[in-house]
Amino acid sequence: MLLQTERLLLRPVKECDLIDLYRIYGDPATNTFNPAGPYPDIDYARNVLKHWLRHWSHHGFGCWAIAEKNTPSSLIGFGGLTLRSIELMTVNNLGYRFETAAWGKGYGTEFARFSVAFGFSNLDLQEISATVRAHHLSSQGVLKKSGLRFIREVHDVEKASPSLLYSIKKSDWLGN
Repeated sequence: MLLQTERLLLRPVKECDLIDLYRIYGDPATNTFNPAGPYPDIDYARNVLKHWLRHWSHHGFGCWAIAEKNTPSSLIGFGGLTLRSIELMTVNNLGYRFETAAWGKGYGTEFARFSVAFGFSNLDLQEISATVRAHHLSSQGVLKKSGLRFIREVHDVEKASPSLLYSIKKSDWLGN
């Protein structure tokens, strides 16, 4: 299943994405706002990828590998909608990470807006949420441009300051 936005191509993750997953999530620069830090090694990335593949298998949706349309064989990021537990509640979590060369081009907003529309229109989700660090103003801007609104602080990373939980309900999205 290949999906596309104006400038991006999205496809479900595959086992062959391991090296790109580690390259992007293992890069300290892409983890500037992530208190958990970069992936420590390729084995950690392998376990994450296995988890993502199981999520697809069990739920029929999950993380996509992301490429630019003009270079479809070069992945620039990963992201999607997954079930995530936050403070004893399960949310439809919107998440994404792009390599640093893709930053500042509006890809985050383009991807997030697409993901919200896909989640409500294609998956019939009733609410979509995301967490962001308080000092990550650009990602907060992406979430706001995608219709999500600040709900409250949540403790989602052990031994770290709280994250900000943003969310949008399908009924509010339909009213936009």
